[in-house]
Order: sequence, then structure tokens, then C-alpha cells
Amino acid sequence: MPPARTLRSPREAGAESDATAMPGDPRLLLRRLVASDERCLGAALVTTPKSAHDAAPALDRKARALVRLGALLAVGAPTASLRWAVDVASAAGADDDALVGVLASISGAAGAAGVVDAAPRLALALGFDVELSDRDEP
Repeated sequence: MPPARTLRSPREAGAESDATAMPGDPRLLLRRLVASDERCLGAALVTTPKSAHDAAPALDRKARALVRLGALLAVGAPTASLRWAVDVASAAGADDDALVGVLASISGAAGAAGVVDAAPRLALALGFDVELSDRDEP
């Protein structure tokens, strides 16, 4: 088991703590988010996450869009939000198989009830009609 890593306070982190609203050090970023640092939270919500080691995005555009869709599915977002996330992911190159795969991927975290609850909203966001016929019902 790796040793526990400690998060230093922004004051302990030195000059970098005041340099930007969105620090490059992941420990400092987490510390600020845990402390509800409004500048850092605002920057996290509107910027592309960066790797702590270089200026390249930590995830490519398609991966970010799929992660966003998974998060929306997991929290029970309404169909309109899912439709927007599907449009963004599709524009980034995700196909229907990848979009439905996101639902399968969150099943471990969301559980069976969460997946069953989210499936019809995702289907509607994809433009699919999923009404159950008599033969589809258990």
C-alpha cells in the first residue's frame, strides 16, 4: 500500500498559491476545492483540466465529453441535459456505441436502479424510441 500523501495548505505551498486561480499542482487544486475556494472552483468549472506536468489537456475532447455524460447520468440529470451532453460528445467524435457504453460503464457506481432509471433518458437524448411492447415486459 503506498504511503498516504498530505495536502499542503495554500499558505504552505508558497508563491504558487497566489499565482493562479487554477493551480497546476493537483494536491493544491484538491486542497483549494476542499476548502471551497470560489476562484479555484470557478476556474475549474470553466477551464479545460490540465495535467500537472505539462500544458496538454489531461483528457482529450471526446474523453471529457464522455466523462461529462457519465457524470450527468450518474446524478440523474434531466433529458435536456443529457441531450446537450450527447450533442457535445457526438461532435467530439463519439458514436452511439460509445454513448451507450457510458451507461454500462457507470453501472458499478450507479447500481442497477440508477442504470434502469437513466436508460430511458439517455435513449430519448439519442433520439431512440424505447417504449416497451407487450413482448418486452418481464
